[in-house]
Amino acid sequence: MNGTSKWIEINGDDGVFGAYLALPRGGSGPGIVLLQEIFGVNAHIRSVAEQYAADGYVVLAPDLFWRQGPRIELGYDDADWQRAVELKGAISMNQAQADVRAAAKALRALPGVGTKIASLGYCWGGLLSYHAAADGLVDAAIAYYGGGIQNALNRADDIRKPLMLHYGGKDKHIPRDAIDKVVERFREQDNVEIHLYAEAEHGFNCSHRAGYHQQSAALAHGYTLLFLSQML
Repeated sequence: MNGTSKWIEINGDDGVFGAYLALPRGGSGPGIVLLQEIFGVNAHIRSVAEQYAADGYVVLAPDLFWRQGPRIELGYDDADWQRAVELKGAISMNQAQADVRAAAKALRALPGVGTKIASLGYCWGGLLSYHAAADGLVDAAIAYYGGGIQNALNRADDIRKPLMLHYGGKDKHIPRDAIDKVVERFREQDNVEIHLYAEAEHGFNCSHRAGYHQQSAALAHGYTLLFLSQML
């Protein structure tokens, strides 16, 4: 990476928590709030932060499990999956959304961040990115395999900023009928762009997982960069 990365502190509604900050070369650019999977701000999420920093963005990844312990990071074996589910169950959606709100505010206040920011989330973080768009916290939003978006379509009318969704056609965690439901709901909304990768499983963007699909990840990254360059 050509920039720098470090942990910083954010003042939240009910406490101070950490966030991983990755800066591009030169230290300035549009901002991205990077929203974790249920495995914490682990090596994968930090590598994504650094990837987008190398692409020219100021990236801030808040530690959303801070109430259970600082900087918890998990892998993808069965024990860590169980722990991840427990951690996610211990934080309410209201708490998570409040943390995203605090992270967006902190990102906008950082020196060198432009006038616009986006949210980019994976799995659980994808759902949170969707809500960030609905809450008007960001100027554009991206969700990779956002679990639960199909159950939050009551907020679809609140999506007024550009939104990009990425789904895997072989995702066992988000069934095809759930994806179809999202596609149908947003069919007439020009500000929502949806990409389906036929051969991709859940977590296809994560090279640390068995379900990594390089071609789909490369395509999604390209679509995302084009989207960000146009919207920010």
